[in-house]
Amino acid sequence: MASNIDASTMEMQERVVSINRVSKTVKGGRIMKFSALVVVGDGNGTVGFGIGKASEVPDAIRKGIEDAKKNLTTISLRGSTIPHEIIGEFGAGKVILKPAAPGTGVIAGGPVRAVVESAGIKDIRAKALRSKNPCNVVRATMKGLTQLRTAEEVAAIRGKTAKEIL
Repeated sequence: MASNIDASTMEMQERVVSINRVSKTVKGGRIMKFSALVVVGDGNGTVGFGIGKASEVPDAIRKGIEDAKKNLTTISLRGSTIPHEIIGEFGAGKVILKPAAPGTGVIAGGPVRAVVESAGIKDIRAKALRSKNPCNVVRATMKGLTQLRTAEEVAAIRGKTAKEIL
């Protein structure tokens, strides 16, 4: 799923979606660490997410950003919205993404909003169903966005023109 996009050449915007305190029980007691879910994107159709774990919050965020830059994918856009409606599913997470008219804005919840805005989508309606776990919602959103296809891409696969498809 990850494409070969060089993250160092373009300016990326980073968003921390959630920070979670996790603990591990050992013989001497509990060891506390922090897990950070981070989304990065160039605001022009390239987006990725990553998870970082460390004993300090800033280190966890830094690791999450590094992981996200390794997992960048390009998504298909049509103007300021998406080409068609799609449902993304991952585990128990399910996200419905619908295109919207120009000027609508981003109508989406926290984790979905972070992914969509980082990708550069300006007009979209989205609803996260079933799981409210931010990690699963982000993965479901990414899965839905990577499955998007423009009419030109579908026409090329079928060996037809875009007008024949529409």
